[in-house]
Amino acid sequence: MSKLWGGRFTKKTDQLVEEYTASIMFDKELVEEDIQGSIAHVNMLGKQGILPADDVEKIKDGLHRVMQRVRRNDIEFSITDEDIHMNIEKTLIDDVGTVGGKLHTGRSRNDQVATDMHLYLRKRVVEFVDLLHKLQGALTEQAKANLDTIIPGYTHLQRAQPILFAHHLMAYVSMFGRDIERLQDSYKRINTLPLGAGALAGTTFPIDRHFVASELKFDRVYENSLDAVSDRDFILEFLSHASIIMMHLSRLSEELILWSSTEFHFVELDDAFCTGSSIMPQKKNPDVPELVRGKTGRVYGNLVGLLTVLKSLPLAYNKDMQEDKEGMFDTVRTLQGALQLFAPMVATMKVNKERMRQAVNQDFSNATDIADFLVGKGLPFRQAHEVIGKTVLYCIQQEKYLLDLTLSEFKQFSQLFDDRIYEVLQPENVVNARNVYGGTARSQVEEAISRAEGDQAQTAAWTSEYIERSR
Repeated sequence: MSKLWGGRFTKKTDQLVEEYTASIMFDKELVEEDIQGSIAHVNMLGKQGILPADDVEKIKDGLHRVMQRVRRNDIEFSITDEDIHMNIEKTLIDDVGTVGGKLHTGRSRNDQVATDMHLYLRKRVVEFVDLLHKLQGALTEQAKANLDTIIPGYTHLQRAQPILFAHHLMAYVSMFGRDIERLQDSYKRINTLPLGAGALAGTTFPIDRHFVASELKFDRVYENSLDAVSDRDFILEFLSHASIIMMHLSRLSEELILWSSTEFHFVELDDAFCTGSSIMPQKKNPDVPELVRGKTGRVYGNLVGLLTVLKSLPLAYNKDMQEDKEGMFDTVRTLQGALQLFAPMVATMKVNKERMRQAVNQDFSNATDIADFLVGKGLPFRQAHEVIGKTVLYCIQQEKYLLDLTLSEFKQFSQLFDDRIYEVLQPENVVNARNVYGGTARSQVEEAISRAEGDQAQTAAWTSEYIERSR
């Protein structure tokens, strides 16, 4: 059979051109969305009297049969038919006869493919909100189990001040909360219908775009037909949000890699999420966080790639825009795999509380509290800072830590020191002294966990509602 668009042509398409320009190898991933959109479109054609009812029913029955074949993996897609739209239409015509050719009345592949991608990303965004919610839950549970676990806090990867391990974990809960908010906000732009824009200018048929939007559960339709078929902002927005999520996962990955090393030994990842060495039998490698860290770059690349494709395209549709899909599909798969693994990996992580405590006891991360102690005695902070700097230098020279010093040793640096300094320097007191909103004091972390659990309950409700809306 000749091309469905072949009437104007006198030669067959060169085989190399077919192979180079075809997209069926990757856009077949949109198959269910394509059929879903076509069913809504033909319903509208019938409602508007553009097609007779008998034709509408034949086409719909045929589309449902095609969908069943798709789900049985019973269709062999052909590169000759270029893309998912032409493959489905060809399969439909083979099933119901020439009446199947009426399906394309009042639409173009340009608005059709845009609709498919909106439907596709709508589902994925809800899925990713749900996966992020599960990861937040795993982090929150670990935080609740470690409200008395103290860890060195770092700046410049140097020990800075003691903090609760729970406080550190809740920082990531906050990060992923922003990721959830961004995805939820993007939903309203994704959930906009382009179908009915035609190739670029609309159609001469008396279609009802708002009816189709209602059929497909879209909240609104594009206001401008040129914009409808050329807009890929919603994909760029998704790729941007995915890049930020992967960046957050990569930061957490880096910490898990460091913490699980012999040098830190703060945590141990479950065997189910690690691998061994083919030559060194003692090895336990944190391959999952390492690979997530590595795959972050490819997600960034997909964002930059599409930005580059779109940067100088005139309106409306151009074949360049075929390049919008592979990076999107790759990002979906990459992010999906990372998020599916991270929640159970965090949930099963063992925390070495004693090693963390040992680390806190063998550093100078409580030095700021001595300065604050002297400030409370009336010494200006800058002078107090200098006093403690000299005290720390003395400790280093004497191979001692601050709690090892006698009171007389303290007093050689300032007569303002008294016995209370030993109470001030205890790690629990150092942590709980920071009793400000958002601080690391236990009471503040408990409140942060409570707030986070409330937010997570709201996310769960949103996900439940929008899973239904996105089907």
